[in-house]
Amino acid sequence: MVQQATIRSYTDIPRPEYPRPDWQRADWLNLNGSWAFAFDTRQEGLEQEWQCQEASEVYAKSIVVPFSWANPLSGIGSNEKGIGWYRREVSWRPSEAGSRVALRFGAVDYRCDVWVNEVYAGKHEGGYSAFEFDVTDVWRLDAPNLIVVRAEDYDLNHQARGKQGYGEIRGIWQPVWLEARPQSYVREARFMTAIDGRVEVSATIVAGTMGAAKLSLRFGHGDEARHELDLMLEAGDNTIKTSFIVAEPRLWSPESPALYEGEVRLSGDFGTDTVRTYFGIREVGTAKFGERNYRWLTLNGKPVYLNGTLDQSYNAEGYFTYPSDEAMQDEIYLMKRLGLNFVRIHIKPEEPRKLYWADKLGIMVMEDMPCFWGNPDEAARTAYESEAHEIIARDYNHPSIISWVMFNETWGLKTESEPSGTPGDKVSAKLYLPDTQEWVRERYRWAKELDPTRIIEDNSPCNMDHVETDINTWHFYINGYEQVRNHLIEVTDKTYPGSTFNYINGNKQSDAPLMNSECGNVWGFEGGAGDSDISWHYRYMLNEFRRHDQMCGFIFTEFRDVTNEFNGYYRLDGSDKQFGYDAFVPGMSVRDLHTPDFVVIDAPPCRTVEAGEGVTVELLRSSYSDRYHGRTLRVEWELWHDDLGMRKVAAEGTFDVSWEGYGVAPIAPISVRMPGQDAVAILAVRLVDDEGDVVTRNFTTFDVRGGDAPGGTLSIPVSEHEKQSFAYSWTSLQGHKINGAKGGSFAYEIALPEQNEHELVSEIEIVFEVSAKRLLARNTGDAGGFRTDIDFMHGDLDQTELNPNTYYMTDDERHESQVEVLVDGVRIATFPLPDDPADSRGVLSWHYQQVPNKLDDAGSYGYLCKAIIPSRFTAALNRKRSFKLELRASEGGLALYGRNAGAYPIDLLIRYR
Repeated sequence: MVQQATIRSYTDIPRPEYPRPDWQRADWLNLNGSWAFAFDTRQEGLEQEWQCQEASEVYAKSIVVPFSWANPLSGIGSNEKGIGWYRREVSWRPSEAGSRVALRFGAVDYRCDVWVNEVYAGKHEGGYSAFEFDVTDVWRLDAPNLIVVRAEDYDLNHQARGKQGYGEIRGIWQPVWLEARPQSYVREARFMTAIDGRVEVSATIVAGTMGAAKLSLRFGHGDEARHELDLMLEAGDNTIKTSFIVAEPRLWSPESPALYEGEVRLSGDFGTDTVRTYFGIREVGTAKFGERNYRWLTLNGKPVYLNGTLDQSYNAEGYFTYPSDEAMQDEIYLMKRLGLNFVRIHIKPEEPRKLYWADKLGIMVMEDMPCFWGNPDEAARTAYESEAHEIIARDYNHPSIISWVMFNETWGLKTESEPSGTPGDKVSAKLYLPDTQEWVRERYRWAKELDPTRIIEDNSPCNMDHVETDINTWHFYINGYEQVRNHLIEVTDKTYPGSTFNYINGNKQSDAPLMNSECGNVWGFEGGAGDSDISWHYRYMLNEFRRHDQMCGFIFTEFRDVTNEFNGYYRLDGSDKQFGYDAFVPGMSVRDLHTPDFVVIDAPPCRTVEAGEGVTVELLRSSYSDRYHGRTLRVEWELWHDDLGMRKVAAEGTFDVSWEGYGVAPIAPISVRMPGQDAVAILAVRLVDDEGDVVTRNFTTFDVRGGDAPGGTLSIPVSEHEKQSFAYSWTSLQGHKINGAKGGSFAYEIALPEQNEHELVSEIEIVFEVSAKRLLARNTGDAGGFRTDIDFMHGDLDQTELNPNTYYMTDDERHESQVEVLVDGVRIATFPLPDDPADSRGVLSWHYQQVPNKLDDAGSYGYLCKAIIPSRFTAALNRKRSFKLELRASEGGLALYGRNAGAYPIDLLIRYR
């Protein structure tokens, strides 16, 4: 690991670590922390010379750098467009006499002007790229120095803004620091690696004067990678190209993220410039395998399946600036914890320290260029090209980055769009003009020439409008198993060399790899997805992806929830969502859907079948790793169901699979006979290696109907209560679920069989499925209208509880209640209700959704409760043959699940004998 170089203890400033571990000098001063600040609402700062010492009285506020003035961590928290002035006095002397002093900025949005000791140091435009100014000539070594920064951000149509709607980045939003270096120094060095161990280096050296120098490269352990060359430098910029070989190279991959850490050292009469840096040896490419006429993505010459997620890189307090280095490290950990090997940073470059953790911990990165929102005119193109060049130059050496995406969903590429400067303007795709398409082609080819080591994508499309690209991706937000299945069949059928599908204006596909670059169930719903369960959709969608040999991966939208898109693996604060897969297959988690070697269950997530029916389930093997090639693996399967709390296995078996070669191929199907009773039956599948370790897990479910009901059972539809006393009560799931919010009860009149039908009633048991009931604003009936315009997308309005599709997925937040069971007014049992959950365990609530794009308590389920009426009451009930049953809830309410809802295929059951 690159050592954290500091010259003092930083205990009172945010983000104290060196901002660029990929290019790190030891002699530096962190300028994060408190700066004087002022808004220039009247644009008078330049005229009144606020950069001067005498103007200090105008700085009435204090701001915490490096946080945008729009976010809470800055101490300002005002989303105010316009101009902000920063002022700070600094005393600092480089450790080596005669050093040059650079003032460095991680990023400032958007235009930045800088003065040091009232002398203009320079300007920069571009909200996402790093820059610096050489301030040596004006820097005072023995007196305080005044640094003034003027940042201007008016959300201009031509400026690259990306997707800032969740929270704006205004002004300084990445670290600021001072850095010392000798009169001659290494400005940058690019490492281009090959898996045979060859490393090509292109370095730029800035020389104060002409003269001899030595460039030394030392990386890895011991003498793994050492290279030296003697130079004769000219005054000014010098481009140096050299190469060396690393013997027995350790290759970088997500599974083994080997880094060659070390230093670049330039020495001469001017002194020594030492830069700590690193590189990873890896090759990214595409290749054909076997008789296929299409390519797959490759890492280090082997196929790789990209299990990816879309990362907005947003947090609630710092917005797009992380509050700490640990927070960035944790982001990568949380991705890898899910079994993901890939992340797409959405419409922005990532902070360098987070890219460092991607390099160090091992996750592949697709990095987007930020888009502008106005017309693609000359001003926008010029600004974009400048910023894209700076971004690629800054991040070139990160081995984790495998792809650059030049544009996203044609945003900013449509002429005559509404000049609002905000995302989401609805513009006809016909306005993506041929001239703009050719400019996009130029940008694609320019990026390939600038960086031939990575996959370049012209435009990550949702409008089927590729022009020319290394990777053929597309976006879809479609809900429903059949709909997703049919869509993927259409896409794969129409993907072949020469096809015009997914391309615009007569441009044609090459043999480029096919991959999904955005998918999920956040959009595509009537009224938006709201905040609902993703686990059911996610599992069948990934099964469908892995069915297709052409598919090289996917990018799920998204890693975390954001302000109004609640489709993340995690909540915005990083807390967990429960997918519930382990209830079907012990030990199963989301990770099992991301394994390189995978068993596809080629079946719907749930099927309605008859009791005792024979069913055959088709299986496929999908392999994108050679780990098990040439070995025999074992498929273990089990058909089981929950019979009112008792686990029953109907059938089980195993068979061997010869695990040979990459790609997708059929393996032996599984034939089973369904249980002879109503049940939610689960076919659980495990793939096990020859050492007994589980490679992956999967399952599918069946709603078994028509079985003979056991004798001595009354089944009462939950909606047939005699009365209720809740403040709010309603039915859902076509009447198979009843809901009561706040305190109250549902009451039923129960008629037992007459004596001539059942002579002696000696025991009575009441069985039901129930959960708490979280009251949402839309349940009260007086919450007003629900907005579905584009503002909902970019964070202007959070109306979660008004969304008709919202039913919160099971997560760390609990909504508790309790239910009392009363018989003829006497309480006979009390059950705690831990939550009002919704996830894949709510099989029947998912299976009986009426339409795929509008949810009705989807995934909701309850807890199985059994109450035996005490024997002291049964004598009277034996005589009466009737009783009043009341289910009474505390303030947490209750939801009662019937035959076609929840996890159990039952109504309210009265079991007697």
